[in-house]
Amino acid sequence: MNARTEPAPAEPDAPARPPLVRELLLVAGLFLVYKLGRQLASGHTGEAFRNAHHVWDLERWLRLPAEDGVQSLLLHGDVLVHVANTYYATVHFPATAAFLGWLYLRRPGHYVWARRILAALTGAALVLHLTFPLAPPRMLAGTGLMDTARVYGPSVYGPPRTDTLSNQFAAMPSLHFGWALMVAIGLIAATRSRWRWLWLLHPLLTLLVIVGTANHYWLDVLVATALLGLALAVIRLPRRPAPRADRPVRASGGRPRLRPRPQPAERRRPVGAGR
Repeated sequence: MNARTEPAPAEPDAPARPPLVRELLLVAGLFLVYKLGRQLASGHTGEAFRNAHHVWDLERWLRLPAEDGVQSLLLHGDVLVHVANTYYATVHFPATAAFLGWLYLRRPGHYVWARRILAALTGAALVLHLTFPLAPPRMLAGTGLMDTARVYGPSVYGPPRTDTLSNQFAAMPSLHFGWALMVAIGLIAATRSRWRWLWLLHPLLTLLVIVGTANHYWLDVLVATALLGLALAVIRLPRRPAPRADRPVRASGGRPRLRPRPQPAERRRPVGAGR
């Protein structure tokens, strides 16, 4: 190996991993701001129910399928509806946290991108929660829908008048679905397995659960999808830098070989010159 074939010092292709403490504080701060915003949005009971009737009528005018068709599938057995309620209560936050944790450890560049997307989606959702309070379909009389969590358990909500931990009038958009869809998109973008498209089962299952348990309308899901699509269009995933010409490349046998650096034109001599 000589000076011409000696590879240049390696430059990392992946961006540096953000400081862990800073990221934990940032995510915790965003969560607290969101929870505070939800509390500020509570207390608009009359407006939330008026908006719920408008959303229900709009869905019928758009000829969207009735939510009770999905709920009837869950009510075929107590075990199935109990599993759906448990999924709604326990999967949302842990799945998103595990997704961000895995990206932070294995795909730092994708982590920063996904965190920005989730922050933008959550911020837009908070604005809608403040300006358009909406009672979920399980509270709306005349729809024929059942509050499955209250009847079969487990339930994460108490009576709306005494529930100080959550704002139950923040149905639109559905962050349950928006976050689940982003988890699937992020894992598909960050991995290369041919099975990675199966991650789409997570938002699909979440969709059936949130509609079947009467916690969200179809329009909640459509609005969440639109907001996520807008965030994905604005916040692009950074491209990895192309490999340098003088970096080692891996041959087909698995051993690294050096990519020769082009020689200056004045050093090139025709074959047989000087003989």
